[in-house]
Amino acid sequence: MKKLLVLTLALLLTVSLAACGEKGGSGGAEIVFALDWTPNTNHTGIYVALAKGWFEEAGLKVSVVQPSEDATELMVASNRAQFGISFQDTMAPSLTGDDPLPITAVAAVVQHNTSGIVSRAGEGMDHPAGMEGHTYATWDSPVEKATLRQVVEADGGDFDKVTLIPSNVTDEVTALSTKQVDSIWIFYGWAGVACQVAGLDIDYFAFSDIDPVFDYYTPVIIGCNAFLEDHPEETRKFLDVVRRGYEYAVENPEEAAQILLEAVPELQSNRELVLESQKYLSARYKDDVETWGWIDPARWNAFYSWLNENDLVESPLPENAGFTNDYLPE
Repeated sequence: MKKLLVLTLALLLTVSLAACGEKGGSGGAEIVFALDWTPNTNHTGIYVALAKGWFEEAGLKVSVVQPSEDATELMVASNRAQFGISFQDTMAPSLTGDDPLPITAVAAVVQHNTSGIVSRAGEGMDHPAGMEGHTYATWDSPVEKATLRQVVEADGGDFDKVTLIPSNVTDEVTALSTKQVDSIWIFYGWAGVACQVAGLDIDYFAFSDIDPVFDYYTPVIIGCNAFLEDHPEETRKFLDVVRRGYEYAVENPEEAAQILLEAVPELQSNRELVLESQKYLSARYKDDVETWGWIDPARWNAFYSWLNENDLVESPLPENAGFTNDYLPE
């Protein structure tokens, strides 16, 4: 399937390269930015920069699009979107094999992995081995299940005693409170905060707290290799403006949340969630680094080495595969 997609992308690339990255009148270079899903607080820096007019000041015309599920990497690879949101774990398969997708991570949106397992409080799942004898909502990904197996067994548990229920949960609060499942993999900055806002008592453990190899980068901004190579200055300008947007959110979480709410009216029904999520993530966009977006090569390579060692990719990922810090502001 991947090879067929790559052949299709090659055809798309041939007809789209000429148009992508052209100068767009007085507005400057035109850039399409593809989200990974519906707008949320992972994307606040982009919306801040748009609202403040900083892209225009830099001579860039930026538009934001929402692709269908799992389509961002394909859009960026074909240069239909020059940049987009992806994740180090899910982009890995796209970087392997005989025809890897031409995409590169150019910035980390959040410095540390904030994902882990959420469950109802007091049922023993506040640590990995406690998942034994309980149900878990799985999307049946090999990387997902290998991650869980490693943390459960490292905690002295038996992963085979965890009941896997195929489920793509979109409302964690309802799924837990109605006991559809006992545990769910979440990003705490949205789903964990949603549970708190709803008043649902939960237990939670983060993968990065169990094993540092799981402190990988999620989410990241990816770029189309052809665009990066042909338009390095526009890429640097774009990332510099995006940096300003996220750093504004770091310093002004409430104001940044309001900008996101005004830009995406459908989020108004979750106003409290947006505000509390923004407070949580604003403290984590930069975290312990001086420059927003920086990707630590050691951490990046450690996770991809783990994928290699566990035969979770089609072919071994080489060192420094799929990322660069070269376009970040100095």
